[in-house]
Amino acid sequence: MKFTLAAGSMAAVIASAASADITVTLTNQTFAGFNFNQFVDYTTTNIVGTLTGASINVTLDASTSFTYADDLCVYVDVLPLGTGGLLQIGGFSNLSAAQRYSWPNGGSSAPGTTSVGSVTLTSALAFSGNAAVDGTVWIGNGYGAAGTSGTWSGTVTLIGVDAVPVPAPGAMALLGVAGLAARRRRR
Repeated sequence: MKFTLAAGSMAAVIASAASADITVTLTNQTFAGFNFNQFVDYTTTNIVGTLTGASINVTLDASTSFTYADDLCVYVDVLPLGTGGLLQIGGFSNLSAAQRYSWPNGGSSAPGTTSVGSVTLTSALAFSGNAAVDGTVWIGNGYGAAGTSGTWSGTVTLIGVDAVPVPAPGAMALLGVAGLAARRRRR
């Protein structure tokens, strides 16, 4: 089974709260079956902390070929994106993740159906800011039958993790120079 990265950009507003949660806001976001976008832009943002769960508060605005409200899927996998990842929350199709959960409701394809609730992970996932090691968080349509698509509006929140800016290359170079200067003074 092969995934396709959804073309276009997800209308996402990433907010970081004191509780170290990341929330993405979707506004009329359409995903065809097995199309996913990265939860954050990893060129500018890293995820750090311990993912303990996720919550959803979305409305299915439109559905093609029986995509349900609870087919909106959070998926964690190391690159390249494929089946057999670390975590799947939501979506009818089994992507063979090490941990798999369903949203508590939203089992209808009727426009206006909501999916609201939270999932607590049995085994938390640690994120150190290194997507190549920790995995990348994706959001998309977890129903992969041919010709499916869904359009959602609302929010998805990752609980226990925070979004932090990727240091600019110049800042890293300055830290290296500062480290050398500090080392030189100690001799």
